[in-house]
Amino acid sequence: MSDIEALKKEVPPFQIFDLIPQYAAQGFTDPERIDLLKWAGVYPQRPQEDGFLMMRVRVPAAEFSSATMREVANIAEEYGRGFLDVTDRQAFQFHWLTIDKIPQIFDRLAPLGLHPKGACGDTVRAVIASPLAGLDAREIIDVRPLAHAMEGTLTGNPDFQDLPRKFKMSITAVPELEGIHMINDIGFLAHRVNGEVGFDVWVGGGLGAVAHLSRRLGVFIRPEEVVEVGQAITAAYRDHGYRQNRKKSRLKFLIKDLGVEKFREIVENDYLGRKLTDGPAAPVARFGGNDVLGVNPQADGLNYVVVATTVGRIDPTKARALADLADRYGKGVLRTTAFQNMVIPHVATEDVEALSAELARVNLAPKATIRGTTIACTGNQFCRLALTETKARTADLVDHLEPLTLAMDVPFTINLTGCSNACTRYQVADLGFMGANRTDKDGTVHEVYNVHLAGSIGQAQRTGTKLKGAVPAEQLNAYAAAVLAEFQANKHAGESFVEYADRIGHEHFAPDAVLGAREAVTA
Repeated sequence: MSDIEALKKEVPPFQIFDLIPQYAAQGFTDPERIDLLKWAGVYPQRPQEDGFLMMRVRVPAAEFSSATMREVANIAEEYGRGFLDVTDRQAFQFHWLTIDKIPQIFDRLAPLGLHPKGACGDTVRAVIASPLAGLDAREIIDVRPLAHAMEGTLTGNPDFQDLPRKFKMSITAVPELEGIHMINDIGFLAHRVNGEVGFDVWVGGGLGAVAHLSRRLGVFIRPEEVVEVGQAITAAYRDHGYRQNRKKSRLKFLIKDLGVEKFREIVENDYLGRKLTDGPAAPVARFGGNDVLGVNPQADGLNYVVVATTVGRIDPTKARALADLADRYGKGVLRTTAFQNMVIPHVATEDVEALSAELARVNLAPKATIRGTTIACTGNQFCRLALTETKARTADLVDHLEPLTLAMDVPFTINLTGCSNACTRYQVADLGFMGANRTDKDGTVHEVYNVHLAGSIGQAQRTGTKLKGAVPAEQLNAYAAAVLAEFQANKHAGESFVEYADRIGHEHFAPDAVLGAREAVTA
């Protein structure tokens, strides 16, 4: 039994909420129980010895009011040195917190309907809900009530506080656009079969050092079955998942060993007590790995505007500006997306131009460019596991590439992460960069990035090819620019990068080949 498994048996993880006031009063956390802070959404921040913390806050159904946005900005300013991130699970993340202030932050969050319970730890994480829910005319069903019901049933439920590892879920309903179900432990994707609305269910997705895309359970379930089926699958994982080796404890390993058919049988016989209805696959999203950027029509004649944050980082000033603009041009509502962006819905067509101009003034213009299709993890600025810097470096990469991509006729995704844990899904992007360290013979350590090419949770449904060699951090801009330039110069009209890379050959984009060719041209 691992240390964390032993700790979970000694102290029920959600008991941390009873312990935090004690830790706050004494000004420090019991080092033997510090891992339990994760169940309260709290992690030690790098360097751990300094005692600062970072906190993730769940946003149920990814929707909140402008007043909530202002209070979140206030919390970041008052307790976190003005750092505020939007994560790729639609959550908010604070930094520079101290244990004595954590109870005060909890008290500030509670009236907002936001909470950190289960935002981290071996439990059900934030349930991703379609950011287009109730808006886009292509939507099959508004999934917000289901997302709220799933949160209400599984979040903080003592029955699921001790899972073998973290457990991620998604509920989406625009199959032509959304592919996020491919990389979650459970993904519910709405579609129609013979005119009836229901859900295709996918299980066992998860990235990291050993990546698996999810597999179809082979069923078609009605909306009223979603929460029950989600609860049953989670319970089956709790009871059958592996606990000896945390590196092999995710649901994906259980599915791989049992097979999806046997796992379905266990869920049906032991947890539901009935057979589920067989069903066909939902339609495939060609570009499932990116946001629906820019200005988009709603079913009711209004518009929703997707705001590219630049790698998820916004400061309190920008957050308040978004709140003001949501009040002025929308209905005082905002949303977060699974790609570190934000949405202002309910904008009248005659107001779109004025809103876009206002957003441009705070560097949040709703352009459908690479700024909105590039994500980056926390990196070694704050994360104890990261090997490389990520946020600032990726923001600089976006600034460098954006002028080169304004005329592109297809989206292009770049996902960058500071280690192998895939917090920002590097295996399922056009260009996926995984941070690593390379040590010279003299002991000098260099930050480098391994390249995973042409992964897709859309049409191709595959993880990317890991290329030979690595890109030195100082040449990241040059490498990405060279790949993009060649793609734009030689692609067919409407051809995606996945299709282009398959046509040309993946090894053509190996770092040594690309950077060597660039140096030769420069010389």
